[in-house]
Amino acid sequence: MIYVTCRPLALRDLSQIVALDERCFGGLWSQSAYQRERESPNSDLLVLEIEDTVDQTDSLIGVGCLWAILEEAHITVLGIDPAYQRRGLGQWLLTRLLLAASDRGLTHATLEVRQSNQKAQALYQKFGFNVAGERKRYYANGENALILWKNGLQTPEFTKQLSVAQAKLREQVATRGWSVREVLLATEDAQLLPD
Repeated sequence: MIYVTCRPLALRDLSQIVALDERCFGGLWSQSAYQRERESPNSDLLVLEIEDTVDQTDSLIGVGCLWAILEEAHITVLGIDPAYQRRGLGQWLLTRLLLAASDRGLTHATLEVRQSNQKAQALYQKFGFNVAGERKRYYANGENALILWKNGLQTPEFTKQLSVAQAKLREQVATRGWSVREVLLATEDAQLLPD
């Protein structure tokens, strides 16, 4: 059986997360940056881990982080290992981040996305993000960033939308013979919710 677990980043993950960052973002954050985010009370730093119970292997395949700033969830990173993209895992991780934001009582979310990254823009639009502005030459290569914005994280309609999205994603992942697990507690020895 193959399990995909969404959980907070643990200390034991630091070397793996840097390798994943390199695959997803080309080396955006250092190990010390991930350590800092992990320890910050204003950050939610989640990873997706894939575990193959037959081969007895596990590895990190996704990372997402948000900063809680006043009433805003600023999504700073969201990435899935290129070998695991187009399987609904980015959507799953985004729903978990938005649920974390909602649990914190945050009312809106924002992020920057490359103007050329149509796939990411389509993902965020599925969850009601709209273009709110542009940052000229935001990225190191001079590319502009679009500023995306989502209001209403605390509305019953949005909570229902996330619930429906999660149910669909569970079904999608199950068609691959995989099972999704969620972590109950944000600790090193966290317990898993039952399948």
